[in-house]
Amino acid sequence: MTQQGHERRRFDNRSITIASSYTERMRANDLAEVLVPWYLANARDLPWRRPGFGAWGTLVSEFMLQQTPVARVIPRLEEWLDRWPTPAALADSSPGEAVTRWANLGYPRRALWLHRAATEIRDRHGGVVPRDVDQLLALTGIGDYTARAVAVFAYGERHAVVDTNTRRVMARALDARAVPGTAHRRDLEQMASLLPDSDEHAAIMNAAVMELGQVICTARSPRCGICPIRRSCAWVAAGSPATPDIRRKQAKYEGSDRQARGALLKALRDASPDPLPRAALLVDWHDPAQRDRALVSLENDGLIEPDGELIGLPRR
Repeated sequence: MTQQGHERRRFDNRSITIASSYTERMRANDLAEVLVPWYLANARDLPWRRPGFGAWGTLVSEFMLQQTPVARVIPRLEEWLDRWPTPAALADSSPGEAVTRWANLGYPRRALWLHRAATEIRDRHGGVVPRDVDQLLALTGIGDYTARAVAVFAYGERHAVVDTNTRRVMARALDARAVPGTAHRRDLEQMASLLPDSDEHAAIMNAAVMELGQVICTARSPRCGICPIRRSCAWVAAGSPATPDIRRKQAKYEGSDRQARGALLKALRDASPDPLPRAALLVDWHDPAQRDRALVSLENDGLIEPDGELIGLPRR
């Protein structure tokens, strides 16, 4: 092994030793004693955190927040809940209207999935969003994070809730790593070990760790100087070592198939509920082959319904 390799190994071993000792220290001192009061005093005022927001609102917000900034979600969320205050109300509307009102939130398949989930809630659960994680997981478009988030934040159930922000906080505070590794089931186990005994405080603790990652322990410019757990953070104690970021960069949007899909959907939303002739869709698009690929992919995803030479948003 080269000298550089030996030095790297010694550095890694030192980080592991520090992380191990700090993990024990943080758990022994109960991290919740610091983060729960910090969150209660500093949490952002967001609609889904307000008392009485309800499980349906929580579910809708979680769908919208997937890969979409909070600032864009809030106005759209309020519009949706005014239009569809219950799962049954959405289920009784057309999926095309759901896609139309999704507007600029991106990844419009989420609108279709949410409509299908609302239909399943109406038909299987009497119009009431279930609180059981397994029942939530059985709904269209709901994965492990969303199911746990609804159960915990809407119903107060005791589960670990782990998102990207949570994983980053744990990687730094417990493991002295700047960037978390690949998502793994053990992330849930690690977060579960940090939950306090009180079920009420367990829900707050889940929210607090996510909030810490969103506003202080951020990916690019962490604000360690004002972090409430700075003195107990393994990453800070190790000298804030850099970790290679192996995440793939998102492909450029401009000129992409995603841009073509978005432009096609916008044209159909603007015309909705009337369909448009296929020949009138993006006639000036710079790449006709790309436009055609986008139409095929939208049809495959169930986001459009061709009817001969007419194309519209889904009606059923």
